Amino acid sequence: PLAQAGGLSVVREGHELDPAHLGPEAVERYLRRHRLGARKSLSQNHLADGQVLERIVELAGVRPGERIVEVGPGVGILTAQLLAAGASVTAVELDPRLAEHLRTRFEDEPALALVEGDVLDLEIGDVVTQPWALVANVPYHITSPMLHHVLGTEPRPGRFVMMVQREVAERIAAPPGGMSYLSVFVQYHAQVELAFTVPAAAYEPAPEVDSAILVGVTSARRLDEADEDELWRLVQAGFRERRKMIHNVLSRQLPGLERERVEAALATTGVAPERRPQTLSVEEWLALREALTPLP
Repeated sequence: PLAQAGGLSVVREGHELDPAHLGPEAVERYLRRHRLGARKSLSQNHLADGQVLERIVELAGVRPGERIVEVGPGVGILTAQLLAAGASVTAVELDPRLAEHLRTRFEDEPALALVEGDVLDLEIGDVVTQPWALVANVPYHITSPMLHHVLGTEPRPGRFVMMVQREVAERIAAPPGGMSYLSVFVQYHAQVELAFTVPAAAYEPAPEVDSAILVGVTSARRLDEADEDELWRLVQAGFRERRKMIHNVLSRQLPGLERERVEAALATTGVAPERRPQTLSVEEWLALREALTPLP
């Protein structure tokens, strides 16, 4: 259904990449025909499962005319479906070969703006204005820096749908008890959940590990810049020894922070001193930062 009506024009040059025809063999033939062999150095793995593709578009909840930033469009498999759903897409592609291919494939599509370059070097505000959503098949090696880049600066996306390594998705969406610095960072900015897992066989070429779809809705909550800086100093200090008791960790990792101040702050916030950093929720870190402000 996503390839009907206005969507027909965006898939006619790559009809075998439509969900109804998609598969590893079809994607492999397409890449070979266009001399676009995947580059391992750039973590290039193209989605080759039509059902997964349709579920991603469904989760993205695209509304006609909505601004979408797609990171890592590749040969445009997901791009075509986002356009067919009525989105106004800004696609950010690092590989010059793929960028040139996208220009040719979608040359008659005014709803697509192509940005050739590294998303980590991009000022998001230069290419999109709020409200906007992020959809990305993220190269595994840039997942963490990209999340920091996109969520840590304005304008932030209202929501995001990201394909990431399964282990990383599980860590980001982990509850207290399995928290990491990355999960605290992302959950501070957004409500996140692991929507579903994607086997390696859903890609061409297949990666060595499974993936997962991470879905997030960005929170309106945000501290000012100075308070955020203090929060991340505190959290980073805690996770340098995430399996040690919190009252020992903070006094060791933040020189000048007296043990008495740490214990008083823990008592004020109701955090037991023997708790480990990985057990603290985002709300507990926020309360602890407030109780310890100013940090030395």
